Amino acid sequence: MRIQRRLAALLLILVPAVVAAHHGSNISYDTENLWTTWATVTTFNYRNPHPTMTFDRILKDGTVEHWVSELGTSPASAVRGGWGRLRSEQALKPGTRVKLYIGTGRAGGMTGIIDRIENEKGEYIVGPDGNRPAPKSVDRDGVALGMQPSGPDKLVPGQAKD
Repeated sequence: MRIQRRLAALLLILVPAVVAAHHGSNISYDTENLWTTWATVTTFNYRNPHPTMTFDRILKDGTVEHWVSELGTSPASAVRGGWGRLRSEQALKPGTRVKLYIGTGRAGGMTGIIDRIENEKGEYIVGPDGNRPAPKSVDRDGVALGMQPSGPDKLVPGQAKD
């Protein structure tokens, strides 16, 4: 019985620390300056702790950019919103055209976190809260590298954000 109590106490101390350590999206990504783009899904992986997706964007000059991203939602939250694995994978098959609301990685480059996904009909897909309005964003469709962080929003690898 003593061991069980000690184990329970240890879990109560450690679990919140692990959860808090995981949630660093605002540190890694510029979630204050979202931008939109039309993209074509190349892969979608419905995994914990966050689903991941790769996609291609076509620039105004015809150049193709290959991006890597994670969704800001977790599979558990997506399920609560009615977006289980099968439904999500069907909606985001390779070749599917989607509108993304994305925050670029603070180190720059072609990485980001997706806040919202819409299909070509403008319907919200894959996530917990389809009833909330689209977030404030800047249209950067066809613009090279979307919207890259600059000034205090940009982090140099190894640099801590204040």
